[in-house]
Amino acid sequence: MPTPPRAKPPASPLPTVASTPATPGADKGRRRMQMTDIARMAGVSASTVSRALSGSPLIPEATRTRITELARSLNYRVNAGAASLRKGDVQTIGVVLLSDSAQMISDPFLLGILGSLTDAVNEQGMNLLLSRLHEDSKDRMRSMVESGQVTGLIVIGQLTLHEHLNELAHLGIPMAVWGAALPDASYPVVGSDNRLGGYLATRHLIEQGCRRIAFFGDTTHPEAGQRFQGHAQAMEEAGIELDPRLRQHFLFGDARLRESIDGWLNQQLDFDAIFACSDVTAISLMGALRERNIAVPSQVRVVGYDDILLASHVHPPLTTVRQPIAQAGRALVDLMFESVAGAARRNIVLPTELIVRESSV
Repeated sequence: MPTPPRAKPPASPLPTVASTPATPGADKGRRRMQMTDIARMAGVSASTVSRALSGSPLIPEATRTRITELARSLNYRVNAGAASLRKGDVQTIGVVLLSDSAQMISDPFLLGILGSLTDAVNEQGMNLLLSRLHEDSKDRMRSMVESGQVTGLIVIGQLTLHEHLNELAHLGIPMAVWGAALPDASYPVVGSDNRLGGYLATRHLIEQGCRRIAFFGDTTHPEAGQRFQGHAQAMEEAGIELDPRLRQHFLFGDARLRESIDGWLNQQLDFDAIFACSDVTAISLMGALRERNIAVPSQVRVVGYDDILLASHVHPPLTTVRQPIAQAGRALVDLMFESVAGAARRNIVLPTELIVRESSV
């Protein structure tokens, strides 16, 4: 195969900043109502509002009634978890895993994130309450906080619940979300630079001489969608047309992964490389290729995403895009506490790095 021209660098460099503020004006008109706002309108101190809303007999009944009715008219709700945190009563952070019925909590990447979170929460002297919620039980997130069960939420994933997470943010539910930083998000997000990761993976394969590069991932998923954007940018810069037959859709952790791989391989399409949106998928692909006597990397080069521990121990060792899992837990906890305190929303974009191993060279 002739050696192709090297891909040009990105026309506009993709961001690798550690922290980005929310888009100016994105939450205009939707600012979270604060206790100080109620105090200013009622002409009293914030401590008086706090005591009145907690039913303290130290506040005259007429004042309590006036403040309570004002708060109700403004749809203001007391965050019982945050109030208890200030008093030192609650020592628990809720960690919610949003998943469909196919995704397993034993997924190595999810376990890595949970381990990082556990370390970060323990450093704060607090406990972690883990819940796995499906779309039909999404309302439990709000009740976990408002009941005082947890101080705030750390949500792993977005799936199809982006709008619901926005609603929770508008209601003042303190949270931080692991996922993709979407333009209209009203909640704070921690995640890797997915678009850059997809770009680096695909450009690497192009530089190895690959032209028929398959993409494995569900582009309707926020993170995988951004990785596909980076993949498409690298292909366009190299003058390579995207072939829709080389795009395979499925969710992260889908139990039918091997069935999907076999069905796709049975089409006997022409391809010389695969970029998979997770290491688990990439490793499964290498196993299926091996069973069909298709050698990796001499016949097909493979790149994954995440850099789970197993990636460096399979044969051949897997080239992958590393997400800084160890940093993720601390960043999520930091943003969650900022949300509890009512600080301005911001996002944290963690850097991505291409780790080149034998599966692609």
